[in-house]
Amino acid sequence: MNIEDLREYCLSIGPVMEETPFGPDALVFKVGGKIFLLVGLDQIDQLRFNVKCNPEWAIELRERHEHTVLPGYHMNKKHWNTIIANRELDDRKLEELILHSYQLIVESLPAKIRQEISGR
Repeated sequence: MNIEDLREYCLSIGPVMEETPFGPDALVFKVGGKIFLLVGLDQIDQLRFNVKCNPEWAIELRERHEHTVLPGYHMNKKHWNTIIANRELDDRKLEELILHSYQLIVESLPAKIRQEISGR
């Protein structure tokens, strides 16, 4: 997965907004006004991005993929992971982690916003 694939996938999963609220070097994807993925645009070597994760699954992923799934960089380490797209996890698994993050955020939104999202 590269940055273009990441962007295309994020925009395809629902009513997603992309913004750069932290400056031109950080792209943020939001649903219902809440962040579900952050990615640095100034990366040189490997693609890295932050996604939200169920805390129990986050621990399991970090233990199983210690070179690929790390505690979220500059994020709440209980709920966020930094994912390194180093090919240890295939694109389908990366998409699964992104979708999981999106779904966690959607589930946390007020009912009215969730209805608007599902009724798009």
